[in-house]
Amino acid sequence: MRESVQQLRDGGKASVLIIGGGINGVGTFRDLSLQGIDVTLVERGDYCQGASGASSHMIHGGIRYLENGEFRLVRESVIERNALLKLAPHYVKPLQTTIPIFSTFSGIMAAPLRFLTHRQGAPRERGAVLIKAGLTLYDAFSRAGGTVPRHRFVGRKKSLQQLPRLRPDVKYTATYFDASVHNPERLTLDVLQDGLAANPRSRAVNYVSAVGSNADGVVLRDELSGDVLTIQADVVVNATGAWVDGTNSALGQGSSFMGGTKGSHVVLDHPELLAACDGREIFFEHSDGRIVLIYPMGERVLVGTTDIETDMDTPAVCTDAEIDYFFDLIHHVFPTVRVSRESIVYSFSGVRPLPRHDDTQPGFVSRDYRIERGTTSGRPILSLVGGKWTTFRALSEHLANEVLELLQRGRTVSTAALPIGGGLAFPQQPRDVAAWIEANSAGLPPERVRLLLGRYGTRAAGVAAFLAEGGDAPLQTTREVSTRELEYMVRHEQVQHISDVLIRRTALAFNGLLSAELVEEIADVLGGLLGWSESDRKREVEETRRVLQEKHKVSVQSLVA
Repeated sequence: MRESVQQLRDGGKASVLIIGGGINGVGTFRDLSLQGIDVTLVERGDYCQGASGASSHMIHGGIRYLENGEFRLVRESVIERNALLKLAPHYVKPLQTTIPIFSTFSGIMAAPLRFLTHRQGAPRERGAVLIKAGLTLYDAFSRAGGTVPRHRFVGRKKSLQQLPRLRPDVKYTATYFDASVHNPERLTLDVLQDGLAANPRSRAVNYVSAVGSNADGVVLRDELSGDVLTIQADVVVNATGAWVDGTNSALGQGSSFMGGTKGSHVVLDHPELLAACDGREIFFEHSDGRIVLIYPMGERVLVGTTDIETDMDTPAVCTDAEIDYFFDLIHHVFPTVRVSRESIVYSFSGVRPLPRHDDTQPGFVSRDYRIERGTTSGRPILSLVGGKWTTFRALSEHLANEVLELLQRGRTVSTAALPIGGGLAFPQQPRDVAAWIEANSAGLPPERVRLLLGRYGTRAAGVAAFLAEGGDAPLQTTREVSTRELEYMVRHEQVQHISDVLIRRTALAFNGLLSAELVEEIADVLGGLLGWSESDRKREVEETRRVLQEKHKVSVQSLVA
């Protein structure tokens, strides 16, 4: 039995049990730990493996939610976006966003109908007048607690000067600022580490699922070993996203809260498209009325997203039809940029945790959240319905407050201005970065420390010290990670599988930097750290290949011709 699972069994009881290790479950774990509550979190897969890791990598105010009349959500979103730029500057960065506009008055009559009925109907292009009105209102919301610049409009001539590959019939472009999160998986881990550090009695374990409930507590199963144990909790929190109803059913609390939709993305290695974006996110309405995006992430370009009704029993994967859709939307704004499947280095898909919405069009389903109360074997259970990445801190505060009320405890710490993990004292100017690297190198080469700073924020000082303690060696197949850093990930970040490293602890898969030799080499290192037999090791390699191929359309090739 894993040591972490054994600790759960030995402990036997927690004030709060959180089921679900996405950003909202982990955020609530952090908040409650900071209040001195002993809280246990379990996740049936890896942290940030579900919808939290399949997002559009944006921290945004949700300008399009204005059309839904969700003014409370937009206000909360821009406040939280502005805060995250300050609290998590190591991962959350300003994102210049440009909307290409091809008409002046279109949509003026259709917009009120959409607002009132929340039904899309026949597509009606949103013209400059409508977009200008929306951005003006958005600016008013964005002034709360932030320094984000106001939007600006320019005409056709300046638009094509700035973005010459745009469609020549563009009439205007509108540019405003939101934010992006290039490493949502690592930000989730950072929030988790904060929670663990805040309270030594709090525990979090991945690859453990909730499979039942009885008079003794919630029944848990270790998905790696099959071991079963029971944990008592005064309050249970169901934060399993789109699978809330399934989790409730397993716990004997039937519900029908959820109606998630599938969203897919592709990552392209395409220098021409990267240059066409000129460092900006291109955010626009496709011909079917769907709001889509193209934006650069390092040397890659992320393209998304779809919003498709889905069967929860069918694994979410990016389909060929969705890829065709993405290529079509690229051509819609950059008609001279040619894209083919050979440019795809990675794809991903997830199920949004949306509330049940019957005949409401997916694009108009609320992205706001609510908390449903119930019981499981006589214990209170709170089910989180909905929620979005940008508002995770505020959502977690709300959810934690309801838990504290049930426990008859008061809030002692606010997270509103509390830096997240490696965002504390994070250097942002080049001179400050150089000084930080020199002061925290622990004898490692500056470029290695620079990479660690990008991956861990200022937590990199502790990682560098760990690497410098001895025995570190670079991998033969990549400069992105070393043998001792893999050991750090196993010891401190609960890595259990090769895919945990490739997909969630690093950006190796996202950036298309995989090879058969790399997978084999990481398998060798992890096998020694985790005690794999040779048959375990072979099984891990094959499972990694399967996950990459079936879920992400990545075929791992050998570097040897």
